[in-house]
Amino acid sequence: MEVIVLGGAGDMGSRAVEDLATAEGVRRVTIADRNVSAARELAARLVKANATVDVRPVDANDYRQLVEAMRGYDVVASALGPFHLFEEKLVRAALEAGVDYASICDEWEAAGAVIDRFAAEARQQGVIVITGLGTSPGLSNAGVRYWAQRLDRTRRVDIYVYQPLNAGGGQAVVRHMLHIISGKVVAWREGRRVMLPACGEERQVEFPRFGTIKVWNMGHSEPETIPRFIPGIEEVNFFMGFGRGSGFFIRPAQWGLFNFRWVREAGARLVNFIEHLGGAEEPELGAVRIDVWGEVGGQEVHRLACGIGQMREATGLSLSIGAQMLFRRELLTTEGGVYAPEGCLDPQKFLAYLSARGIVAYEDLEMTRQIV
Repeated sequence: MEVIVLGGAGDMGSRAVEDLATAEGVRRVTIADRNVSAARELAARLVKANATVDVRPVDANDYRQLVEAMRGYDVVASALGPFHLFEEKLVRAALEAGVDYASICDEWEAAGAVIDRFAAEARQQGVIVITGLGTSPGLSNAGVRYWAQRLDRTRRVDIYVYQPLNAGGGQAVVRHMLHIISGKVVAWREGRRVMLPACGEERQVEFPRFGTIKVWNMGHSEPETIPRFIPGIEEVNFFMGFGRGSGFFIRPAQWGLFNFRWVREAGARLVNFIEHLGGAEEPELGAVRIDVWGEVGGQEVHRLACGIGQMREATGLSLSIGAQMLFRRELLTTEGGVYAPEGCLDPQKFLAYLSARGIVAYEDLEMTRQIV
């Protein structure tokens, strides 16, 4: 397998590069990034890895350069955001290059757009595109599919994420956070797609290890994609909370201040302060909780999946594992197209591969019953 990782010198992409470089069956990993010095430092650290690791400068604003950079690889793995600016361009380039593509895109607008605009073309070419292959979306979608396969009917899904403000990722993560709490965001209610004000709804949710945390509805892609790939589902919701320091952002978001790009940019420049709110030098752990309701044998049932982890670790490993599964065709389909993880990845294998790397999913909040 030869793979090119876009944004491979960044926080999430570099973890995917590290895992790919040591994975069985991977011959070559190319770090594609504008930050050439950081890419070369990463490649130097991996000089003794199983795979050859090299560097290619790539400017994602140069479409022809993107296409030429992708040609000849087995898989393109992308950690390059912001996704509402780049995901469509990257998918279009991968299709022109004739290469399978996977990304950590977590924004609902971008996910819906690439499915709507490129699914037919990808199917015709036999190219498989997987959008949303990180922690949330990604691991969360796999958890939903895992339980949906074990129910006669899936009726409702609630996805909750706790991501502390000092979880790492730098300004890119802060810009993303400000984007998903601005304007209106998608949800799935009573069997139809609806748009709701970001942070207009709140809940108190119990997470593994961290206890009860306040969360708000935000703009992730699970409500956009899950109803497309699990027909008949009646409700899908996404909520996220930041814990300590949430008030710096939630109240201004509810006032509509982050609807203006210049305000979001100003907020992103506070990233050094934000990441040190808790006084921790290392990025803090977060948590994911997935609640699934449905029917088995005519009876209403509820299923849970949850776990904790560090954002860079869980997201980067999900991208690496998903890219490898894509290459090996460990999928639920052999047909080309544009998919979210719940539409094509074998969830049992995906969760098992993550578990082997220390990212474990449980079916109870006490984390005593491992799912795979």
